[in-house]
Amino acid sequence: MNSKICLSGLLPSEICESLEITQGFRGKQIFQWIGKGVESFDEMTNLSKDFRETLKETALLRSTTVSKVLKDSDGTIKLQITLSDALAVETVLLTDREERKTACVSCQVGCAMNCAFCQTGHLGLARNLTAGEIVEQFLALEKHAGQLDNIVFMGMGEPMMNLENVRKAIAILTHKDGRALSGRRITLSTSGVIKGIYDLADNGPQIRLAVSLTTADEHLREKLMPICRTNPLPELRKAIDYFAKKTGKRVTLEAALLHDTNTSIESATNMIQFARGLDVHINLIPWNPVDGLEFSEPSTKECKNFVYHLEKAGINVTLRTRRGREIGGACGQLGKTLAQTQGGGKKLSES
Repeated sequence: MNSKICLSGLLPSEICESLEITQGFRGKQIFQWIGKGVESFDEMTNLSKDFRETLKETALLRSTTVSKVLKDSDGTIKLQITLSDALAVETVLLTDREERKTACVSCQVGCAMNCAFCQTGHLGLARNLTAGEIVEQFLALEKHAGQLDNIVFMGMGEPMMNLENVRKAIAILTHKDGRALSGRRITLSTSGVIKGIYDLADNGPQIRLAVSLTTADEHLREKLMPICRTNPLPELRKAIDYFAKKTGKRVTLEAALLHDTNTSIESATNMIQFARGLDVHINLIPWNPVDGLEFSEPSTKECKNFVYHLEKAGINVTLRTRRGREIGGACGQLGKTLAQTQGGGKKLSES
């Protein structure tokens, strides 16, 4: 392991403390350069040459490397990021119809939630990412795509199970002396960790929340998303209501639509009942195929019918456009490249 201090996960005061710098403005200068995406100390032109040489001996700007770049014909970019311990994660650049660029970043190597329809969940969990490893995904995407508009914690892993490092990464990316990203442009997506939702509402940061609901049928959700067994729907609904009222921010409910599984009129009715009275918007995402999983894609008719029933009930709903499917970068597909690399999807937790 490299004994040098990695600076990507540190705030200005922490840079000074870690490097034993007594001049506070030096930590600020280094932090500013990191936020600009520099990859060498030589690019920090407002630091003396001697100081830059000292930094080279004691510190690293990044601990990760981009080991693979995949590009979809729809403009989506997926990066495979190799970590210092040789594990890897994936991060994705998404571009919408208005040409807004969003970084979809990972917070864990793999995932322990084991959602039945998700590639990442079938990899198992190796470990949490550090704040620096999270920040570096964002910086790597900006190098490939230019300045980004938004960041969503919707990549590999459950953010609520690594909330401390997610919070630190957000503090770094939103710091006024660094990248200065607005909290309004940050969304955290959870599979429904109730304790984390209350924690985020009470202790911040002030960002947006998305909840992967998939279905409002308790028994079906327990089969599709095992977390529901310990985080039941009635309590999840209370937590969502609490978050929306405490923060004043509308919550997004996400649902991956699976053919002949959660697209019936009954499923739509259950979702309407769950959403009614809550300050929420529902995003419907037609399921993206994952090799080896038993599900299949919903038809266009299934999706439109589901939307029709929700809209008829006065529910705010959007049917999302699928992007990044050619490169395994669409919702639910992250980890596909890693699984192929490992030879058929051997669980990370077993490797």
